[in-house]
Amino acid sequence: MTQERAAPSPGEASTTPELSARTAFGTNRLDRHSERRENEAQLAAFRADARARAFIIAGDTPLLKATAGPERARFTLAEATALGTARETAFLGILDSVPLFALLYPAELAQSLEQTSDITPANLRALASEGALPPDELGPLGEAKALMDWHRRHGFCANCGTPTLAFTGGFRRDCPSCGAQHFPRVDPVVIMLVTDGERCLLGRQPQFAPGMYSALAGFVEPGETIEDAVRREIMEEAGVPVGAVRYLASQPWPFPSSLMIGCAARALALDIVVDRLELEDARWFSREEARLMLAGEHPDGLTAPRPMAIAHHLLRAFVEADGALI
Repeated sequence: MTQERAAPSPGEASTTPELSARTAFGTNRLDRHSERRENEAQLAAFRADARARAFIIAGDTPLLKATAGPERARFTLAEATALGTARETAFLGILDSVPLFALLYPAELAQSLEQTSDITPANLRALASEGALPPDELGPLGEAKALMDWHRRHGFCANCGTPTLAFTGGFRRDCPSCGAQHFPRVDPVVIMLVTDGERCLLGRQPQFAPGMYSALAGFVEPGETIEDAVRREIMEEAGVPVGAVRYLASQPWPFPSSLMIGCAARALALDIVVDRLELEDARWFSREEARLMLAGEHPDGLTAPRPMAIAHHLLRAFVEADGALI
């Protein structure tokens, strides 16, 4: 058996200089062992390991044990089997010598457990927002949700429509008819803090909490660089031309399978033309206003995203910078 690679301790992970690690789902110390995913004997050995644990996703809902503790999202494979037969299984990797799996069950399982006292369906956004799980649980659980959601929605070949089968430890689906291979997708999204010296541009969507403003964001389109996506989205949503763009941080966002790519961008003009189909409002905020929003002390009751979100950390980087971000 190949020797397991050493992973950083929780203390080492918490001191990483990367801004990305401060976001929810941004800490994932799993040794993924991608080189072992096609070794069925090795995967069987991981499943037979008494230390093996699984994250259970019912439909698109994670399940948690009702008991308190840092590993509420982990189930033994025997506990999982007692709930029925999983529709899909994936080997996520090893964390601190523990093999971790993701299991997909039908959505009806979550509904049937709503009235029980031992296992409960969980809102993953709320768990992240409230800090209800430690980073070493939240990161792999987010990965499990994203991966199982891909399996749930990609059971048929996009090439010929034939039902597909999972291979390579759950990280590939093959079509037995046309031979096409399908891999889990990650959708890139740019999220950007546009600045002009001492001011930053923030917007709000109608579904935001009252008074909350955030960085603008949008999906990267085919044929675009990250920088061009930033410039296009800002122009489309706020009518502000943008020059230089700089990467700052990223955040896995399993709703369902995005990667938020956080950037700073330099505005070339100040006039705003809001796209009312995308935004309810957009405006410039001073550095002091941004600081008050982060602290929950803005005189008009305006607020910023919570620390779980990359937008919070982009705004904080602006507030704490000695000068311009870019």
